[in-house]
Amino acid sequence: MSRVANNPINVPDKVEIGITEGRVSVKGPMGTLVQDFGAQVNLVREGNQISFKAIDGSIQANAMSGTARALVANMVQGVTKGFEKKLTLVGVGYRAQAAGQTLNLSLGFSHPVAYKLPDGVKAETPTQTDIIVKGIDKQRVGEAAAQIRAYRPPEPYKGKGVRYANEVVKLKETKKK
Repeated sequence: MSRVANNPINVPDKVEIGITEGRVSVKGPMGTLVQDFGAQVNLVREGNQISFKAIDGSIQANAMSGTARALVANMVQGVTKGFEKKLTLVGVGYRAQAAGQTLNLSLGFSHPVAYKLPDGVKAETPTQTDIIVKGIDKQRVGEAAAQIRAYRPPEPYKGKGVRYANEVVKLKETKKK
């Protein structure tokens, strides 16, 4: 059995979990998330804990039991606390401004970039060079942050571009004569 799936998930009091055949729905103070699972994993609720078991002893079912446990744990954390990714713009003239579900970016191109945020994801810009991407679905928040970063990833000589707040960019030395 997967080592990850051995640990049960503790469900807080303010979170409701609905388990049907192959589907889990988690409802909490911040919203509702739904995830479909295959028939290889059995979810068992005992009081305020959920445990995961592989139905057969196959390698695929064993791996899916650990994956299912991690996904449900992220869903529980998402509906209680939420997730956020911080991005930083490094470069002269690089700016960001959130306007509803659109993030307007000025990244040194000849045109401004307007990124439409996916459903369930919000962006805040406390300063012109900081972006905070928030949401309850960890996968959507990470994907949105990665797509924003992909417009102008950090370049290795001056470090200009969009980077995660905790990202370290190793700079290369320039060519010498």
